[in-house]
Amino acid sequence: MRFISILFTLIGLWLISCGPKGTSQSAQNENSYSSIDSYNRIAQTPDPNRKLENLDITLTIENAPQGTYYLMGIFAEQYFLVDSLKINGNQLTFKRNEPLEPGLYYGVYPNRSTAIQMIIDTDQTFEMSTVNGDIVGSMKVKGSQENELLYETLLHEQNMAPEFNRIAKAFEGLEVGSEAHTQLVNEHDQLMQEKMDYLRSMWEKLPQSLFTSFKEAGQNPHITYEFDANGGLSQDYLAKLRTLYWQNTNFDDKRLLRTPVISNKLVKYYGNIMPQNPDTLIKYTDMLINQCIDNDQYYKYFVNWVTLEYEPTKTTLMDAEAVYVHMITNYFTKERAFWQDSVQTYGLQLRAYEMGNSLVGQTGPNVTAQGPDGKTYSINDIKSPYVIVYMWNPDCEHCAEQTPKLVQLYNQQQNKEFEVYSIAVNTEDDKWREAIRKYQMPWINVFDPTNKAIYAKYYVDNTPEVYVLNPDRKIIGKNLKVNQIMTIVDRDKASRG
Repeated sequence: MRFISILFTLIGLWLISCGPKGTSQSAQNENSYSSIDSYNRIAQTPDPNRKLENLDITLTIENAPQGTYYLMGIFAEQYFLVDSLKINGNQLTFKRNEPLEPGLYYGVYPNRSTAIQMIIDTDQTFEMSTVNGDIVGSMKVKGSQENELLYETLLHEQNMAPEFNRIAKAFEGLEVGSEAHTQLVNEHDQLMQEKMDYLRSMWEKLPQSLFTSFKEAGQNPHITYEFDANGGLSQDYLAKLRTLYWQNTNFDDKRLLRTPVISNKLVKYYGNIMPQNPDTLIKYTDMLINQCIDNDQYYKYFVNWVTLEYEPTKTTLMDAEAVYVHMITNYFTKERAFWQDSVQTYGLQLRAYEMGNSLVGQTGPNVTAQGPDGKTYSINDIKSPYVIVYMWNPDCEHCAEQTPKLVQLYNQQQNKEFEVYSIAVNTEDDKWREAIRKYQMPWINVFDPTNKAIYAKYYVDNTPEVYVLNPDRKIIGKNLKVNQIMTIVDRDKASRG
């Protein structure tokens, strides 16, 4: 839907403090040098018994483009159309005999190039008037204190942006620790302190409001910025940032799921702040989910989002299966996965079980199967220091590309550093034997037509699949191309001294 891509762009223009997708470098730098180490959250959970007004919103836009305008909402990361109507002169009235679910909504222009954002919570009868081309600066609100505060805040941030941009530009090329760099850090800290003092003064006016919860959740943790010896962010700083990243977010406030702040924070957390290795991903994902494990909507959204993000066929992470198995095993259980039936849960648990024995760092399972000579061959009988478990199919196009490369690599060995244990999957005996002759595969070749010999041992989504076992028969690499094998082997050798 065209609205979605357009609105992602609009969010980048309007939500200055929410860290959305497409945030500019200057906006990222805005939160990079704060020296504030403590934080007391102001946002309070709204009264569950509060009464919502029926929707009755009038927008007046001076010099407005003519045509059809759209009222758009969001849930999690999905935008949806609420209503559409043609402008009457310079005025629009969105009206219903029922309230909308509280959240952040957008009045989108006919050409989809501009949007007017509005908070819709308990007060759903209000008026907003502005001037086309200067929406924030000219905005006037009647009947909604939340939207008054929202646009006062947006204007304040808009006015502060040139100073943040000046400081960000001045940092370029400066040596960390130099007098000029230190002075700029202090200037930035003072500016951040001014911004946060202003925001807190606004939030304290309506602590139970969606405005406060939304804008507060959009702030990055205010922690001391620390550098390593090379001038980059220190590991201690990054670890602290990951730990405190969600401290501003009130997970008891389900209204936030109808704003972009939660999905934008997820994208930034996993895309920019999180090291892409399974152990770290699992650690901080557990920390995040434990913060909202009793809040069904957040729990469902987070566990599904992370699981889909690291679904093994959709990521370049070497051992995505480790993250996937952890998520399924711990969170997609019949007790916790309340949104799906027992058949779906069983299917996911079965897939996780099939993956679970071939994760990086585990001992590689033994496989015993028949070779073309009728004899049985086992991985555990191999004496070479390293073992390449190569799972392939004679009809696979990628196998036709990678197999000759593996043959060449194998034949170039001088000291028989590794042996290849080649397992044909999902094929027929005659095709398997013909392919061995065609590619002149000189290593151990096995095939079990029943697949019983390999079931729940070495998981394969797509062929060819390459696993590397070290001298301790630990899995040290998987999901590899042939040209990556020796990198993994050499790295393991170096770690052994």
